[in-house]
Amino acid sequence: MTDIGGRYGSPEPQPYGPLTGSLADLLERVLDKGIVIAGDIKIDLLDIELLTIRLRLFIASVDTAKKAGIDWWETDPALSSRAARDALAEENARLRARLDALEGAAGAAEGVR
Repeated sequence: MTDIGGRYGSPEPQPYGPLTGSLADLLERVLDKGIVIAGDIKIDLLDIELLTIRLRLFIASVDTAKKAGIDWWETDPALSSRAARDALAEENARLRARLDALEGAAGAAEGVR
């Protein structure tokens, strides 16, 4: 008896059957290419819009995100120690400038007396 492709026990893959592969392969493919999930949640009461939440989720590896021009985590002080240092240095410079201005004004006021 000859075995025709598509029967049970056939070594040939099913053309419309489930894909065989591991979760790691799927995750690698998603991170390599990226995936976007978008959705909106609206809450209305008597045809009056009370709340709209727009969700946009981009799942990708860091390299794929950078290729897409997304790198906000590098400048967010909560996520990047370098950005936090930069923000602290900038705030420190502003405070020193204000202190110098106040000391200069206080010195000029003492000279007038």
